[in-house]
Amino acid sequence: MTSVAPGAPPAVSADQGWAPGSGRVGLRQLLSRMLTLCWVELRKLRHDRTELYTRAIQPALWLLIFGETFTRIHAIQTPNGIPYLAYLAPGILAQSALFVAIFYGIQIIWERDAGVLAKLMVTPTPRSALITGKAFAAGLRSLVQGVVIVVLAAILGVAMTGNPLKLLAAACVVVLGSAFFSCLSMSIAGVALSRDRLMGIGQAITMPLFFSSNALYPTRLMPGWLQAISKVNPLSYEVDALRGLLIGVPTNLGLDVSVLVAAAVAGVVVASALLPRLAK
Repeated sequence: MTSVAPGAPPAVSADQGWAPGSGRVGLRQLLSRMLTLCWVELRKLRHDRTELYTRAIQPALWLLIFGETFTRIHAIQTPNGIPYLAYLAPGILAQSALFVAIFYGIQIIWERDAGVLAKLMVTPTPRSALITGKAFAAGLRSLVQGVVIVVLAAILGVAMTGNPLKLLAAACVVVLGSAFFSCLSMSIAGVALSRDRLMGIGQAITMPLFFSSNALYPTRLMPGWLQAISKVNPLSYEVDALRGLLIGVPTNLGLDVSVLVAAAVAGVVVASALLPRLAK
């Protein structure tokens, strides 16, 4: 008979969530835990909504200043002759989601410093569920800013679809894109291990991700080397899908969604693998 020390943590850890037997987490229970973690993340907005308002300023300025100016000077040739402001709006929507998600790893570092992450790691919840819950919470946060961009674009005269199914699909695309970039941020957190390093790396990669995508200009206008980078940039596929859904530009929606799903799954796998390193 084996004795257990009082106050000892449960024998099942986050690493053992998928083990067969009594410790195995069923699919329904796994989804429940993911949704619970996602809900906990979203409840934080009730205490401080300043982040959402301040992060919405920069994308709004891009749409107002950059979009209006380049619409007037006709500097960029858009496909099918659509107004540049309409072409730009989905790109700025994706940009706003990127800016929210790419620094999401700071929160998980804060949770480590506060001791919250260590407590989560000794629960039966798999690491993948912890990461997925946080990733999709970042996606839902991004939707709030996305609504601001869509409303502003409508005020500026951009003709977007009113089809509720297409709007719902666009919301899912934003969530998928944000989930990947938040996982990228949490993966960087697992390597950098400090908020200052994560901030530096995040700032270093944000604008290259943005400018190497098709958010501001068509891919065909890029030099060859930049086109190659754009083809492996998930943000390009997110923008492409949003343009097809919101303004009716012909796109390969199946390919776009497939790439985003694959990127999100890969992001969850990598971030989950690095989570124990961060929790130490």
